[in-house]
Amino acid sequence: MTGITEGSLLRAVPPDARATSELGRYLDWLRDSRGLDFTGVPDLWRWSVTDLPGFWGSIWDFFGVRAHTPPRAVLESDRMPGARWFAGATLNYAEHAVGRLRDPGQAAIIAYSQTREPVELTYGELADRVARARAGLRRLGVVAGDRVVGYLPNIPETVVAMLATASIGAIWAGCAPEFGVRSVVDRFAQLRPTVLLAVSGYHYGDRDIDRRDAVAAVRAALPTVRHVVHVPYGGDGLPGAVAWSDLLATAEPLAFEAVPFDHPLVVLFSSGTTGKPKAIVHGHGGILVEHLKNLSLSWDLRPGDRLLWFTSTAWMLWNTLVSGLLLGAGIVLIDGDPLYPDLTEQWRLAARTRATLVGASPGYLMACRKQGIEPARRFDLGAVRQLGVAGSPLPVEGFAWVHEQFGPDVLLNVGSGGTDLCTGIVAGSPMQPVYAGEMTGNLLGVDGQAFDEAGRPIVGRLGELVITRPLPSMPVGFWDDPGDALYRATYFERYPGLWCHGDWIRYTERGSCVITGRSDATLNRGGVRLGTAEFYRVVEEFTEVQDSLVVHLEDPDGGPGELLLYIVPADGVELDRALRDRLSAALRTSLSPRHVPDAIRAVWAVPRSRTGKKLEVPVKRVLLGLPPDAVASRDALLDPAALDQFVPGGPAGRAAR
Repeated sequence: MTGITEGSLLRAVPPDARATSELGRYLDWLRDSRGLDFTGVPDLWRWSVTDLPGFWGSIWDFFGVRAHTPPRAVLESDRMPGARWFAGATLNYAEHAVGRLRDPGQAAIIAYSQTREPVELTYGELADRVARARAGLRRLGVVAGDRVVGYLPNIPETVVAMLATASIGAIWAGCAPEFGVRSVVDRFAQLRPTVLLAVSGYHYGDRDIDRRDAVAAVRAALPTVRHVVHVPYGGDGLPGAVAWSDLLATAEPLAFEAVPFDHPLVVLFSSGTTGKPKAIVHGHGGILVEHLKNLSLSWDLRPGDRLLWFTSTAWMLWNTLVSGLLLGAGIVLIDGDPLYPDLTEQWRLAARTRATLVGASPGYLMACRKQGIEPARRFDLGAVRQLGVAGSPLPVEGFAWVHEQFGPDVLLNVGSGGTDLCTGIVAGSPMQPVYAGEMTGNLLGVDGQAFDEAGRPIVGRLGELVITRPLPSMPVGFWDDPGDALYRATYFERYPGLWCHGDWIRYTERGSCVITGRSDATLNRGGVRLGTAEFYRVVEEFTEVQDSLVVHLEDPDGGPGELLLYIVPADGVELDRALRDRLSAALRTSLSPRHVPDAIRAVWAVPRSRTGKKLEVPVKRVLLGLPPDAVASRDALLDPAALDQFVPGGPAGRAAR
């Protein structure tokens, strides 16, 4: 498709959007039950951020949140940090996932794996297994407030264990089995868990991975663990472990501990690529109401739908995927190498499972585009209503490619959020238009704004993403953080009383937005701040470039500093003078002379976290002289050796000299 530039209208709001979407059903409910008649999403959004008790109270009622004790008020205090949501209410997240009236024969989990044959669980089977796992955990002595941790892949047993833990009022935390021992211990040791669930191995692509030694080392480093439960998957058993079959041996009625709204549900961890992972505590109620709102009103998820989004158990998207159960949808679990045997595997699974919402990373979509894959022509994807995209910025070319492949009948919903909130901040909905290169805007209830360095709201220019009103899924706090000192310093220090998210964002006059990367990775070139995403959009269009990373080393005297571009050449490509000149010319003409790097170097891999995020800041710190082990845990990297290239004097570090 030609002629598409940033801001081009790709999809107008369909005439029947209100009549056919869950958001439209909510608008009709507001009109009929509350007497609130909104003309469209912009009016609805304004109400959602100005009348917080009215909006969040309506979410509670619309979705029929089941409270064992009703709340005294929707919002007792709107102070940040420390907002008090639904004070006095008691409930349980797991009850809303598996304890509500569902068709027991409807598919709840559809699991595909490179380690074993596909597994499908109905809602009735899932509820039975959660009840059995709950009984087993209680036999092991687990009570409300205990921590249960899983060194587990994205398989049905992990969902069962998490929901069983939540049903007791105990607290869940997970790590994917590809994480190394140090990364797992750095996370789990903070929580002092009593039970560890683990697999002894798995299959990844065409390789068998044995994790028995890793599990033993993790177990030895966690002295509070009283029991290890072996989940049979790949490889042999774990010595001295309780068998999963024994854990599930006893059938008991499914029950749920009623806990306060902000009682801890899960602990998620920051990436650990800029220091020790922060243990971010999320509560039952906050995750419940936030995910009900977003998965229904933005993702348009409903009973009987199928949600497919590749994720590991260490990413907040895994928790979001599990929350598809809150709405009666079937969730598709994928474990193994997502690119094996080739890039089409995720599309093949989407067709096989009749997925209605397919999630993907921008990197995956752009790789498909570069290889000329045509998913909608090659596979039967007629069930797909929405394509969700998150994880990093999607370039204009990615928007155009999706539109070419799927047409206007499939909503491209590009969003951004984070582990910190375990939800989205900006995204779209079926009742909003889609503009190329832009996210549609703030989600309901989210008052996101761009702030300049003086703390003033700005439109049309890049600034810090700031949330000015509280959200129910803002963390309960950080684990073991006396007085919330680290929590306050992380989010509320720069703009006291306001949440500073750490993204660099530009809002348009119509409310749509563009995120150009993390604000701590934004390049300050002679006093002009440049987002990293715009570099990647230009550089990664070259067929000769497989991946890229850009960093800027500031001049302490205020000069332009050094702008350094690293590329992973495509197979068989040499980074020669001609390619350097073409890259520089493209950056100059597409962006500006300020974007032309001082040096371009080849590397064998761009350092990325295990969730696929480029690590600009750790690379910069290594270039400035810090040892790689001081800036990131190697176990948190996709390629543990990738940072070594940037040590001054090394093959990539020479560019910094």
